[in-house]
Amino acid sequence: MLDIANNKEEIKSDEMLYAPFSGRVFKIEETTDTVFSQKLMGEGFAIDPTEGKIFAPVSGKITLLNGHAIGFAREDGLEILLHIGIDTVSLNGDPYHYTVEVDDNVEGACEIGSVDLSAIEAAGLSKTSMVIFTNTKEKLKDFSVDYGEVTAGGIIGRASSK
Repeated sequence: MLDIANNKEEIKSDEMLYAPFSGRVFKIEETTDTVFSQKLMGEGFAIDPTEGKIFAPVSGKITLLNGHAIGFAREDGLEILLHIGIDTVSLNGDPYHYTVEVDDNVEGACEIGSVDLSAIEAAGLSKTSMVIFTNTKEKLKDFSVDYGEVTAGGIIGRASSK
């Protein structure tokens, strides 16, 4: 597993999807928040993390770093949002720590930070996290994910753009 975060390198073309956490990957329709389960933000998948290390779910440029949410733009224009927890915006970024910044280019599967999952649970919130293709209609051709138990940084699927 590579651990590269470098804002000088060009974004590599990579259709693979990587597990952002160790845990159980499941269909986004099964999440408890209707914004995600009804795909109002786009297609995607969910994961119940068992460890707090955060890994890049795709290769791309960091476009957003806002505590509970990390945005990525792939080389092919596909935009991905890693949303950590449900209703965790209320935590004001406290349990999140990142080793990357906006405009950094990262390779999929590299470690980009950590989250204190126990702080999310102590606040009475769900640690269920989502990987969402936010420009689904414009750019997503299709995607496939292997549902079930995964190891952080492992290849779990593929997403192709139009």
